[in-house]
Amino acid sequence: MRTVGFLIRWAITAVALWITTLIVPGVDVGGRSGANTVLTLVVVALIFGLVNAVLKPVIKVVGCIFYLLTLGLFALVVNALLFLLTDRIAHALDLPFQIDGFWAAFWGAIVMAVVTWLISVALPDRLDRR
Repeated sequence: MRTVGFLIRWAITAVALWITTLIVPGVDVGGRSGANTVLTLVVVALIFGLVNAVLKPVIKVVGCIFYLLTLGLFALVVNALLFLLTDRIAHALDLPFQIDGFWAAFWGAIVMAVVTWLISVALPDRLDRR
């Protein structure tokens, strides 16, 4: 059951990433073919999920005071920086994924969060619940 939930979240993230590349200028995925583009989206979605799973909790604990002082707005900056880190890792793996600077990452992270939430809400039955 956990595996199914993970795969569903991974697919949702990949679709949200694809929609983000369509909406946000400066967030681009390239590929020689449609299959190559889909594979890139799937791998980048996995990288993004791993970066968020590993680093976000640590950043929340360490940067707790900044979250409190900015009434949570610091989370937008953290999300943008994690999105940029995903771009750097994708470049290191020679994947055709690119984010053109902080503001593209900032808006891209917001669109990713909103689209991911909308898709998750639209699913009729959450399989990752117990």
